[in-house]
Amino acid sequence: MTQEIELIVKPEFIRTYKEGYPLISKESIVSWDKIRQEGSVINLVDEKGKFILKGYHGVQNKGYGWALSANKDEKIDVTYFSEKIKSALKYRKDFYNDKSTTAFRVFNGEGDGIGGLTIDYFDGFYLLTWYSLGIYEFKSDILDGLKNSVKYKGIYQKKRFDSKGKYLDDDDDFICGDKAETPILVKENGINFAIYLDDGAMVGVFLDQRDVRKTIRDKYAKGKTVLNTFSYTGAFSVAAALGDSIKTTSVDLAKRSLTKTKEQFEINKIDVDSQDIIVEDVFNYFKYAVRKNLLFDLVILDPPSFARSKKHTFSASKDYVNLLKEAIKITNKGGIIVASTNSANFNMMNFSDFISKAFKELNGKYEIKERFSLPKDFRILDKFKEGNYLKVVFIKKIK
Repeated sequence: MTQEIELIVKPEFIRTYKEGYPLISKESIVSWDKIRQEGSVINLVDEKGKFILKGYHGVQNKGYGWALSANKDEKIDVTYFSEKIKSALKYRKDFYNDKSTTAFRVFNGEGDGIGGLTIDYFDGFYLLTWYSLGIYEFKSDILDGLKNSVKYKGIYQKKRFDSKGKYLDDDDDFICGDKAETPILVKENGINFAIYLDDGAMVGVFLDQRDVRKTIRDKYAKGKTVLNTFSYTGAFSVAAALGDSIKTTSVDLAKRSLTKTKEQFEINKIDVDSQDIIVEDVFNYFKYAVRKNLLFDLVILDPPSFARSKKHTFSASKDYVNLLKEAIKITNKGGIIVASTNSANFNMMNFSDFISKAFKELNGKYEIKERFSLPKDFRILDKFKEGNYLKVVFIKKIK
């Protein structure tokens, strides 16, 4: 890990890296022939050998590595990772002091200076997620850096990489400290959520939607009928129910969504029998709702960027307009559609165009009430717009 490899950057990419763009692409380098192993520390230089930045090689999504430092003499060791983690903790000091919220992001990849790594906090437990083999090669130093910086009950990990970029579950997610209860209960703005730290790729709730759930509970749910599509464990439904909605309907294709959603209702003392939880393909449910003339006051759309069922394939960049049209048809006049996507393939302006197109094709009218992107703890880098992947729009259906 001590050997550093020098790579020449093509002239047309030099300015981009000097201005702070963190993702190192294969096409920006004259040759990757010197690289034999992910996790190698690399120094990018121009054709004259002048230093540009120091980074590491790790294959992730569209990139082949991440920038780490503009200092040629920077040592990528325990001290380096400790300083990065401590800076991230300082930025999130207010979250640690908020007793109503005990789950949040502590370290957000390139936003905190190390692309390919995230660290989440769950009531004293820390969860590290590795997004490439390259960053995983630094595991020992990063763990020591975390241990040097925080008091912890236990530390867990998720590996989100292999040759196909899928989740690896070939070993225990538990690393050290005490093992967590199954599940552990955390709070988010006073809402209870059940979290599973050692049960596959997901833990039970997406922390980046915190502000959206609070807004639904506090401003939009009261006295409303709510449809939550692609509902996962029903977190939006719980928020709506706690906001005094008339009734929530949660729809998801995964069979486990039924038991998981029931659990989230129960730990918040919500009568499960007063809510509907449906295991069904969302697109089939839309057709059913149209046939039965079902209309809702609040419809939540939070699909994965890509999903496949027996009869349907969904890609956010290609199919979100049609998804919106399905939702518009079953939303009451004056009702609200919460349109959300975590796709990094398009920006908020493109997403707004999707909304406009959907209503135009149905001869409808709408009003944008609110927009959300990533919350404060999901720190982003101004020079890396792709990192701000979350786009959520509250849309009022006028016609």
